[in-house]
Amino acid sequence: MIIFRPFRAIRPAKQLAKEVASRPYDVLNSQEAKDEAEGNPYSFLHIVKPEIDLPDHTDPYDTEVYQKGKQNFEGFLNQQTFSQDKQASFYIYRLTMDGKSQTGIVGCCHYQQYYDGLIKKHELTRTAKENDRVNHVEVLGANAEPVFFSYRGQPEIDSIVSRIQESSPVYDFVADDGIRHELWVSHSQRENERISQLFLEVPSFYVADGHHRTAAAARVGQRRKDNNPNHTGDEEYNFFMTVAFPDHQLKIFDYNRVVKDLNGMTEDGFIHELSKSFHLEKTEFSSVKPVRIREFAMYLSGQWYRMLPKTSYASDDPVADLDVTILSELILHPILQIGDLRKSERIDFVGGIRGLEELSRRVDSGEMAVAFALFPVSMEQLLAIADAGEIMPPKTTWFEPKLRSGLFVHSIED
Repeated sequence: MIIFRPFRAIRPAKQLAKEVASRPYDVLNSQEAKDEAEGNPYSFLHIVKPEIDLPDHTDPYDTEVYQKGKQNFEGFLNQQTFSQDKQASFYIYRLTMDGKSQTGIVGCCHYQQYYDGLIKKHELTRTAKENDRVNHVEVLGANAEPVFFSYRGQPEIDSIVSRIQESSPVYDFVADDGIRHELWVSHSQRENERISQLFLEVPSFYVADGHHRTAAAARVGQRRKDNNPNHTGDEEYNFFMTVAFPDHQLKIFDYNRVVKDLNGMTEDGFIHELSKSFHLEKTEFSSVKPVRIREFAMYLSGQWYRMLPKTSYASDDPVADLDVTILSELILHPILQIGDLRKSERIDFVGGIRGLEELSRRVDSGEMAVAFALFPVSMEQLLAIADAGEIMPPKTTWFEPKLRSGLFVHSIED
């Protein structure tokens, strides 16, 4: 049973929506954010990456950074770049990339559901990153960016969402990366109540993207509850903002691996070791991309290889059944001696949206010695792992398109 309710979004003026909307805070480093926001005083990066408005090399975790974000946000409100809706509503957010659309409902869910296991995760979080988002939310007094959730689709919810989209969107623009963003406001109180009722029948939310933001929001809610002797349970700090997409609309991209060295082996020696567990076939770039589970591709010294395990793998353990796990168990751990993927500095990860060309580029440049491409994890696998209470290996899922930040903000002090 999921508590999911409408809220009074703080939103940009319609004519400024495209200029405000930015990429999420965690896909850009400070310099990239500064470059992207240059010449655009309306960019939401001034709020979610406020170190861009402070001296170079400012520690992004410094207290001054969070205060600057709050100052910038208050400036946006005072200048009416942003204003708050008078009525609590759900918002329908559609993203279209390469002709394929996915449509989510923007609303707020209760932080306690995270601790109760109704909001299911599939990744571990890092304390430093959690603390960063806790500080950002606390100082700003708002959830600046939504988390990206999924749920098992329900026909009636789909029907209501489709009906709302029959009207004209309040925002409709194509971002610089070619992705179209559209937003509708559900003004009907009856419709909003029905959406909330239907989500009471949804057993779980699944964190697709935004594990640190989810954990941080839960910590803020719990902290504010503990510090409020007059807590009632209806305060806005009990709720945090999410965009919830039905599982059947989402696509997971591959998340590939590049390794800096061959653990002291020659290339011939490395190939010899691989051949103990894999059938290797030299192939052309045009046909190398894995098209099914248990199919791998490798780039080594200017040559692509197709790789198929010699042994058939199937497991009742959904994590052990992942191709990323098999790659680690057969190659990364025993041959390359890379243990903890979260800590090793010898391995890096490349989202599939960048294409296999990025893998060969990094090897050809001499930065990396070998690259591995994998078939992407399916939504069914993700849901099964989350339902089992298991954790995926790091950097297993890459979702596209990314949500734009700044199209809606949730005040926790409303």
